[in-house]
Amino acid sequence: MVVRVAGFVLLLAHLLLVAWVALRPRDVAWVTAPNLTPLAGIRGDLALGAAEAARRIAGGLLLLAPLGVLLPMADGRLSVSPWASLARTTAAGALLSVTIEMLQTAVPGQVVDVDSVLLNTAGVALAHLLVVPAGRARLRRRSGVGSSSGRRRGRSPQGVTPTIPRVGIAP
Repeated sequence: MVVRVAGFVLLLAHLLLVAWVALRPRDVAWVTAPNLTPLAGIRGDLALGAAEAARRIAGGLLLLAPLGVLLPMADGRLSVSPWASLARTTAAGALLSVTIEMLQTAVPGQVVDVDSVLLNTAGVALAHLLVVPAGRARLRRRSGVGSSSGRRRGRSPQGVTPTIPRVGIAP
């Protein structure tokens, strides 16, 4: 329960920070055209040099990466399919990234970039893969959920399953 509440609070704080970073107006003399061609912006970043490309690509990967950990943390389930969790978390990160890009169309100085969606989604998926399976395994060991010792005695992680006596056929 504590992990779930902490995850929810941290998730809200992170979303407020992302909204502030991504949706504040910028004072610029001119604005570039929107990038709607996948990977064109990344190729352009690589043309600027390795250091600048690494900074821009890392920024795109790291902006929403905490969601890869905070969304499952706020969900609070320990026994869940790793692939389903990854798919849900990555889809939520992609939807949030697309929402941010669409909201940026109304903000002065902000430009839509499809590569941001790709990098943000990849960052969410990488963070999830690197942290969540190990964290869930550690929490399961600590809480005893999923251990075989309770199942050998005929108990589920929630306790003993009640039985209902057989009822005869009505006259």
